[in-house]
Amino acid sequence: MTNLTFFSEFILLGLSADPQIQPLLFVLFLGIYLLTLMGNLAMILVIRGDSHLHTPMYFFLGHLSFLDLCFASVTMPKMLQNFLSQTKTISVWGCITQSFFFLLSGCAEASLLSAMAYDRYAAVCHPLLYTAIMNRPLCSAMVSMAWMVGILNSLVNNLFIQKLHFCGSNIIPHFSCELPSLFPLSCSDPTANKFLLSGCSAFLGLLTLPPILFSYSRIISTILNIRSAAGQGKAFSTCSSHLTVVLLFYSTALFRYISPASGSVLERVVSIQYSVITSLINPLIYSLKNQEVKVALQRVLGQQMCSSEERFTAWRSVREWGRGIFRNTWKGKVFQVSGLEVLPMDQHHQYHPQSYYRRKILGPNS
Repeated sequence: MTNLTFFSEFILLGLSADPQIQPLLFVLFLGIYLLTLMGNLAMILVIRGDSHLHTPMYFFLGHLSFLDLCFASVTMPKMLQNFLSQTKTISVWGCITQSFFFLLSGCAEASLLSAMAYDRYAAVCHPLLYTAIMNRPLCSAMVSMAWMVGILNSLVNNLFIQKLHFCGSNIIPHFSCELPSLFPLSCSDPTANKFLLSGCSAFLGLLTLPPILFSYSRIISTILNIRSAAGQGKAFSTCSSHLTVVLLFYSTALFRYISPASGSVLERVVSIQYSVITSLINPLIYSLKNQEVKVALQRVLGQQMCSSEERFTAWRSVREWGRGIFRNTWKGKVFQVSGLEVLPMDQHHQYHPQSYYRRKILGPNS
């Protein structure tokens, strides 16, 4: 990193330079970020906590929720900080680190969406062979491959950016450190880096998008053969929502990483779509339209409520037991508690003169 010594930090312009809009944007994106965290964490906890959801589909959904958490958490905390800050700076190392994890999460999610599409194709088009096709080793291999694609793609592109010399302007017309926004700030020629990033993005798109289109086309063809109109409507509703989210993610991400950077407002809006909005709506699409997830969520919440009621009942029983001890003691009875005799007060509310407590060793009460 000795070639990145012309300046030590970048300035992120963010979504707007108007100081009056900054608090409103902070409240809006804070709400989006909190909803993203709660939605994806709820999906992970429900999938892990309910044994009925330990199937290949929900295995992929759990990893998708974790990726969405990572994807949103890479950029949104810094964006929220800049809404309330005057400097809006980020160190060079911090910027490159952010771009590394951002590209890793995005590429891994694209690969995982392709694996999920194939899983749905096997479940809908080959239901009798589904458990044999989507076995545990294959599911684990597909998830591992998705992570490896993300790591390799991000590692190659971020290693090559270290060969660039950054000098002059250090202002990034964006809310995060994405590689296309860094290339115009380079004093050296970034053509090779642009070709590498565009080539990797195109290759990833050609590797993952055709399986998605093929899987959903076969799913739609199978749905058309359903005789029940209600069944067709329900299947089309679920399938169309999934496909819409996937196509929005792919179209905006490919547009951003294949086309040359211009620093326009459109680029920031496009980046919000695949880095913020997708992470927010994924748990909504895959849970609100999924009856199994709703039932599992009710089951988990019911178990928690039952546990709370049992703890409250036990506490109330202990309290009543304690009241009974002291009530009986007040009447003049002697009880043993852990080897001790509790002596009652007399009618004048004075303790017996022997002692407050006597240890019972042998023999009857005295």
